[in-house]
Amino acid sequence: LDEPEDSRIQVTGDTPYTSASTFEDLNLSPELLKGLYVEMKFQKPSKIQAISLPMIMTPPYKDLIAQAHNGSGKTTCFVLGMLSRVDPKQQSPQALCICPTRELSIQNMEVLQKMGKYTGISSECAVPIESRNNDRSRYRPPISAQVVIGTPGTIKRLMSQKKLGVNDMKVLVFDEADHMLAKDGFQDDSLRIMKDIQRFNSHCQVLLFSATFDETVKNFVSKVKDYNQLFVKKEDLSLESLKQYKVILPDELAKIRVVKDRILELGENIGQIIIFVNTKRSASMLHTSLVELGYEVTTIHGALNLEDRDKIVKEFKDGLTQVLISTDVLARGFDQQQVNLVINYDLPVKYENEPHYEVYLHRIGRAGRFGRKGAVFNFIMTDHDLMIMRKIESYFNSPVAEIPSSEEGFKVALKEAGL
Repeated sequence: LDEPEDSRIQVTGDTPYTSASTFEDLNLSPELLKGLYVEMKFQKPSKIQAISLPMIMTPPYKDLIAQAHNGSGKTTCFVLGMLSRVDPKQQSPQALCICPTRELSIQNMEVLQKMGKYTGISSECAVPIESRNNDRSRYRPPISAQVVIGTPGTIKRLMSQKKLGVNDMKVLVFDEADHMLAKDGFQDDSLRIMKDIQRFNSHCQVLLFSATFDETVKNFVSKVKDYNQLFVKKEDLSLESLKQYKVILPDELAKIRVVKDRILELGENIGQIIIFVNTKRSASMLHTSLVELGYEVTTIHGALNLEDRDKIVKEFKDGLTQVLISTDVLARGFDQQQVNLVINYDLPVKYENEPHYEVYLHRIGRAGRFGRKGAVFNFIMTDHDLMIMRKIESYFNSPVAEIPSSEEGFKVALKEAGL
């Protein structure tokens, strides 16, 4: 795990915790240590893990709001936190992790099962299922799994149907917490779940993890409770090991041509590529154009049925497809280490003239995971795109180099990015 040496993490909260330089420092069970070393092949904690794990695991188990770079090992922090707090002898839900998407829930569950392989701790994934009788959950037995990971709607429904008991809950995790607590995200569901748990169990520890926290969420959290806080400065966030470029193009056809001639033609040795678009329409159009040109690409967006979404993600994760076109359904938390290149075919916008800064950061964080090399190409077609790009550069205080759309321009850029 290569981390930028200067990733400065600011910690606030009267902290009696010393950071852990080895996993042994954390007094973990031998079964958990075996999972970390044998299954996960970890050697030592990353910086965010070294600082946050003692906070999570040391009584009086204070709540924590933690932010760190994409690909710096946040998932391990909360998965290990949940596994370490569960009593394997007690057959009831003791840790709950809530994620914004089905894909992220499934991915986190895979990490949990791998890390907890030798512990005998049981787990269940609570995500939407497709069936004619969509509410089969009311006929199912109550959940006895010790760790539950799922999406807010499904979790809320299981709780209201008394299928998910919360009396023994020790840890409640919100992954991508800024989105889970945002008004235009899942705030209502998240707060309801948190309140319901705290009504029965005031000692449940709440952990909020994300790569981005905007001011609204920070203010919200500081009002709610006494949290330990762990933040990275905004300027430090636009990822060290990634080279970001902008390419100015005259029209939509030129954008498609550049993807084909400059990236897919040169991209034999690049590894996997994610192309982000803003709409399903844009996704379908680009997909059709590239397939007509003879390229194999897959496309994922929220309107696909769940089975297809799972299949597309699995094929990409197994390395069967090289190019994935995606709306922002995969912008957050999607971890695929072979992705070296991200293309912002459309720049992320929040309102008409306002970039979506958090989504930009999450999208580009899909490349260059864990300090690996990676490149990002931002396509700019109109004056409006140019204005959005300038705002992004100024917000992160990080100028993005413009490259010509010639073959030479791309070759130089990819070489510079180490690809």
